[in-house]
Amino acid sequence: MTLDGKHALITGGGTGIGLAIAHMLVARGAHVTITGRRQEVLEEVATDGMTALAMDVRNEDDVVAKIAAAVDAHGPIQICVPNAGLATGKAAHKTDMDFWRDMMSTNLDGAFLTIRESLHSMRETDWGRVIAVSSMAGLRGLPGAACYSASKHGMIGLIRSLSEEYMGKPYTFNALCPGYVDTPIVTRNTVSISQRAGISPEAARNMMVEANPHKRLVTVEEVAAAAAWLVGDGSGSINGQTVEIAGGQM
Repeated sequence: MTLDGKHALITGGGTGIGLAIAHMLVARGAHVTITGRRQEVLEEVATDGMTALAMDVRNEDDVVAKIAAAVDAHGPIQICVPNAGLATGKAAHKTDMDFWRDMMSTNLDGAFLTIRESLHSMRETDWGRVIAVSSMAGLRGLPGAACYSASKHGMIGLIRSLSEEYMGKPYTFNALCPGYVDTPIVTRNTVSISQRAGISPEAARNMMVEANPHKRLVTVEEVAAAAAWLVGDGSGSINGQTVEIAGGQM
């Protein structure tokens, strides 16, 4: 399926999974607006067919204004990928409300605001895809990551509800649920786990590798390939689903 003339918006599009999905969509003909908090980072990675747009998904006014500007510049958003997120673990008894609220405002509120504002223009078209980047932590709880798991469970609940709300319309809502992916988040978590557990960085990284059933990190290209399926021909009956990309049963 060609995506010529389609406008996609990806939050957290400057690195990792978001950038891989952006490259995939551009290769299929879409124009992609990538967003993130730092304009300079976005501009460094943006290629032909991409527009860099600094946007803080935690700030409602900013999301409203920036998505409206993206629509004015490139037309209605027909592919919305709420991907921006934090992935930091912390024991529940050590989780203060500042940590909780920052995680929720980024992972869950940010996804909601991005989808809500994208729907304004998407609803004026005859085709649309919302692909939220959740996690295996959205399907099962992770020890030491109650806040993160709750935010990703909430994202899946949002997607499932929207799929019901728009049932019969030419728009679908699905969530990608990767296992541990080889991204800068894993690199940062390697340092964090090493320090908290008092183990070597190699051992910390291996904990994440071993958590995936196939005993390797998922690649960002594998996640992007799943997104390609959801925007491709014959994807109209895939709706309200969680697509697990984890190397096996979790």
